[in-house]
Amino acid sequence: MTMANKFFAVLILALVAISMLQTVVMASHGHGGHHYSDKSKFGPGSLKSYQCPSQCTRRCSQTQYHKPCMFFCQKCCRKCLCVPPGYYGNKAVCPCYNNWKTQQGGPKCP
Repeated sequence: MTMANKFFAVLILALVAISMLQTVVMASHGHGGHHYSDKSKFGPGSLKSYQCPSQCTRRCSQTQYHKPCMFFCQKCCRKCLCVPPGYYGNKAVCPCYNNWKTQQGGPKCP
């Protein structure tokens, strides 16, 4: 491999790394969704698995489909370690929770 090819390969890898870092930073700052003053309370990885039941109880408290909501919310919470604020919507705060889809392409997490 020539010196020019090595330099080009390193340059491409650096650009890819910078692009990935920018995506992570944007996601951690809540871009593309609502902005909350206490991001540590709702963002990705903001919960411990033992906190999922109480957060899902809050999330599912106003639905008439309480049991399925609790089942899927807790499943999503254990995977994503976050539950969006409020009773409905606000999923952009937790990208993992928002982007997990069913086999049919619908949202998996309530």
